Amino acid sequence: MYYAYANIEDDKLQAIKALESEIGRPLIAVEPVTLKPAEIDPPALSRVQELERTLGVTLVAVDPR
Repeated sequence: MYYAYANIEDDKLQAIKALESEIGRPLIAVEPVTLKPAEIDPPALSRVQELERTLGVTLVAVDPR
């Protein structure tokens, strides 16, 4: 399953901020996203992995449908 940052309404954001203050730790709101990982050929995979190393992030190829 994949997750993305949740789109939080102002009143809910205020509740999150209040809890962050109470517990002394930041909270990150995420929500599930339905994605189908794409199958890519070995040369493309190598390029993706190279860019991941360069940028220091994880990239996921997905099927746009």
